[in-house]
Amino acid sequence: MTSGIDRDTTLADLGEFGLISRITEIIAELAPGQDVLVGPGDDAAVLRVRKGHVVVSTDVMVEGRHFRRDWADAADVGARAAAQNLSDINAMGGRAQWLTVGLAAPADLPAQWALDFTRGFAEECAKVGAGLVGGDVSRADQVVVSITAMGACTVSPVLRSGAAPGDVLAICGRQGWAAGGLAVLGRGFRSPRVLVEAYRRPEPPYAAGPIAAEAGASAMVDISDGLLAEAGHLATASGVSIDVTTSAFEVPEPLLAVGQATGADPLEFILGGGDDHALLATFPPGVALPEGWLRIGSVGPLTGEAVVTVDGASYDGPRGWSHF
Repeated sequence: MTSGIDRDTTLADLGEFGLISRITEIIAELAPGQDVLVGPGDDAAVLRVRKGHVVVSTDVMVEGRHFRRDWADAADVGARAAAQNLSDINAMGGRAQWLTVGLAAPADLPAQWALDFTRGFAEECAKVGAGLVGGDVSRADQVVVSITAMGACTVSPVLRSGAAPGDVLAICGRQGWAAGGLAVLGRGFRSPRVLVEAYRRPEPPYAAGPIAAEAGASAMVDISDGLLAEAGHLATASGVSIDVTTSAFEVPEPLLAVGQATGADPLEFILGGGDDHALLATFPPGVALPEGWLRIGSVGPLTGEAVVTVDGASYDGPRGWSHF
């Protein structure tokens, strides 16, 4: 394992190439995979694509907007950054294979933070056999991370635009837990711990995307910004309406406890919460839902302005995260 450094060492002390050297050591501890012909250290990585469709996604995380260093340690932030990008490839019915990271940070940021971030990121990638194959570092007034994930689909990618009237709406993965954890942290608490940990380290259902694609999912999306918000993206892209049935959800006890403590409706965490990176998909009628998928609604024709309803009616509660 790469040795640590003095906790008082900053990025300015370590220097750009000293930091890159340390990061490269961490990456080298985890095998990048046989399809990585050239990894970190050159002007670009060289990868081998054997078959299928190449899928690519890019995401940005900004300190104070997407994470706070006093709410999660560096390894947790790294794992979250990896998870949300791995999940995007998952939502296409594919599996991520390679990722690159751009890190911009203040010169006085402890260098160990950057190294711990790298380790958390790389360890999360290793869960799906993906490798960190390169990136860049730069100076900035706050920590900004930009990640590009690349992967492959062995069957046709599942898009947001394939849903049709009569399809079944289903979800795979826990939903609302990270939102409950965020609500707790926002009030200065750390309990229920299971929700705080869900926010710090999401657990996307990485195997579910390819399985859903093979089962015949007609449309699919990663729930990063909120269930109803993502359902709206799917409905708009497909030109359909979607109705979500709240009785399909069993509200877990930790969310009930947070709702009671904060006065919030715990169902709002499920309908409007993001960052768990569950998958939301539609399946044609007659297609058996794969194991782990829960039916939570239906797809109908677009007949009015509301593309997403809840229990057959318009919904005025929070629908999800908006960046602007």
